[in-house]
Amino acid sequence: MIFIILFGLLMVLLSLWMMISPQAFSQGIVNFSHQRYFHSFEVLSRLLSGVIFVIYAPLTQGHFTNLVFGCLMIVSAIILVIIGVNKHKEFALWSAKKFCPMFRIAGIFSAFFGSYIIFTAL
Repeated sequence: MIFIILFGLLMVLLSLWMMISPQAFSQGIVNFSHQRYFHSFEVLSRLLSGVIFVIYAPLTQGHFTNLVFGCLMIVSAIILVIIGVNKHKEFALWSAKKFCPMFRIAGIFSAFFGSYIIFTAL
């Protein structure tokens, strides 16, 4: 359960970064996508997080939402493996630039969802 709370807290913090400085957040995505471990980290962190959410979903107050969220993370990890490193990097660079103007608004919703995750795990 502590992992789910920490995940929600990280989500809230990243959401605040999105809201405060969308350009810096976008540049952070670009910089991260150039790291050698970018793809592996994304796949493994999504897979591990997804599995933890699926396993612990029944113990949370939002069991269905957390189960669906966990399943979506597992599916996204599988899709990233299928599309490969190059397409993943291409998508990260494209989306960082394309959606930068929307990061402030997206950050608001993301912060609420991160808070919801924390709430359901307490």
